[in-house]
Amino acid sequence: MRAVIDQTGRTVTIANTPQRIISIVPSQTELLFDLGLTNEVIGITKFCVHPTEWFRRKGRVGGTKQLDLEVIRSLQPDLIIANIEENEQAQVEALLKEFPVWISNVKTLADAKRMILGVGEITNHFFQALTLISKIDLAFDDLTFELRGKKRKRTAYLIWNEPMMAAGADTFVNDMMTACGFENVFKNLNRYPEFTDEQLKAAQPELILLSSEPFPFKEKHVDDFKKRFPDAKVMRVDGEIFSWYGSRMLLAPEYFSKLFEQLESVE
Repeated sequence: MRAVIDQTGRTVTIANTPQRIISIVPSQTELLFDLGLTNEVIGITKFCVHPTEWFRRKGRVGGTKQLDLEVIRSLQPDLIIANIEENEQAQVEALLKEFPVWISNVKTLADAKRMILGVGEITNHFFQALTLISKIDLAFDDLTFELRGKKRKRTAYLIWNEPMMAAGADTFVNDMMTACGFENVFKNLNRYPEFTDEQLKAAQPELILLSSEPFPFKEKHVDDFKKRFPDAKVMRVDGEIFSWYGSRMLLAPEYFSKLFEQLESVE
């Protein structure tokens, strides 16, 4: 056995080489796959849609906020990988009494990279994690070079409708927006503020991004927002790219590059 520190500062005692891992966070499930832990992962949530082959074949342990604790107990994991925001505190605390639980806390890209290294460490796949981070850094360096000198667009990133909610400060989405060339009009409001049409107009966004998750904005919502906010460009975007803080970060720079090309083509 060995002791490790998770991203909440807790000491977690785990097996030297965990063999029965349950992930209850979708982005971290995908990370485990990309680190090469196909045989070790025995349980995922119903929202762990990537990779498709795991979604089809791995055991399900409920939703991220509605875990089936009895199913988890029946699987007898020697490591559970959770997140401080995406999982319900009471359920995680119940699991802590019975199993080793490593909890991530990700609010920035730097946090995300530390999480990747931490998961690599606890699963004995540290070299793979380090290699992945190097690739992510190179991809973001290329994007930074590409966006050099371009004006940052004043942007509202909506995560919910009725009530409208956006990503504000102290969130991974906000840090991703900053890294990828957007100026968040709600960067001075904490976490996930609710707001009215009037408040959104007062923020004067040039661009309104409607995320595909957690609220599933559709094209009909794009049409509606265009009518209500004619002075802003409105687009539906891939919420996974903006908010998944695992290996999907590797896909983000190319996605944002194409997004900026699309924006420039309509100006």
